[in-house]
Amino acid sequence: MRFTCEKNQLVQGLNIAGRTVAQKSSLSVIEGILCQAGAGLSLTGYNMETAITYTIEADVSDPGQCILPAKLFGDIIRRLPEGPVTVVVDDNFKVSIRSGFASFTISAESAEDYPELPDVNTGKAIRIPQSALKELISGTIFAVSENQGRPIHTGVKFEVKGESVSAIAVDGFRLARRTFHMEESTGRDLSFVVPAAGLKEVEKILTDSDDSAAFTLGSKHILYQIGNATLVCRLLDGEFLDWRRVVPTNCPIKLIANVSDLASSVERVGLIVSEKYKSPVRCVFSNQVLNMCTNTTIGAAEDRCAIAGDGKELEIGFNVRYLADALKVVPAEEVTLELTNGLSPIVLTPVDDKKDFAYMILPVRIKNS
Repeated sequence: MRFTCEKNQLVQGLNIAGRTVAQKSSLSVIEGILCQAGAGLSLTGYNMETAITYTIEADVSDPGQCILPAKLFGDIIRRLPEGPVTVVVDDNFKVSIRSGFASFTISAESAEDYPELPDVNTGKAIRIPQSALKELISGTIFAVSENQGRPIHTGVKFEVKGESVSAIAVDGFRLARRTFHMEESTGRDLSFVVPAAGLKEVEKILTDSDDSAAFTLGSKHILYQIGNATLVCRLLDGEFLDWRRVVPTNCPIKLIANVSDLASSVERVGLIVSEKYKSPVRCVFSNQVLNMCTNTTIGAAEDRCAIAGDGKELEIGFNVRYLADALKVVPAEEVTLELTNGLSPIVLTPVDDKKDFAYMILPVRIKNS
């Protein structure tokens, strides 16, 4: 095998594909990166749960494939001078790397024992702007559960219905939903749950552009195609929460708040709350103002934020971090706060129809003053 390509492209490919190279495994071959030279050069990392393949342009004079030591090969390429890099692999899997006056010789392995990647080319791909898919992921993934007792909730559920794509995450204390409406209908209804670990890798590859990303649903896996990168990961099985049933509707109290102002107040009150000194923030929704306070063993804090509407002196407690997390991803300058009573969740929804989202946070019992 022999190929020549630009260093910066090779570094980019190794950085992206290398994210899913197994760190330690009983199958030693997946601790390396699969290098395949043909019409171009493709680099693959696979940890048996998620695989990323990145394709780059290369001048291939002798096609072939091998497994390269991921860390060593990556460290060498990153430290080479700028310009073209030539890699030659002989029949004994000795690898010669040259760029400028620098040269290295390392060992590779045969690609025969590398596991075959899941085949997900049976379905029809759904295309969505990269920026939209990135918003769907970043706007929900923070709310996935870390409880392995319910593995289905350690992922994000995607629902495709006609012209809309929704992402939903729950962890037993909060719920996050984001929906993107496409200009044309997909003509399909799909429902599947993607592990958070795989989605985090998808999010890193996506850009904020309107360039197209595509995903194809298989029987047990999903395939994402983003520019020169493809990612395939295993889907989660199980019964996901019926989120439409648990999100309150027709809440009697609806208030409007400036997202930035409310987030700043929540952040200030939360300064004395930590993992060690947990305490809910006590919220009193009055006429045109929200009063917040909290007490821990290290001190007390209080603040207020202007709101539009009358909260009728409703008093309710929340986990301050959950409130802050939701406000960070609200894609608008203003948000509607929907409330029912002191024992019901708060739901953050859009003021207008420019964005479609909902963030629900369950209340925390607070002691009487």
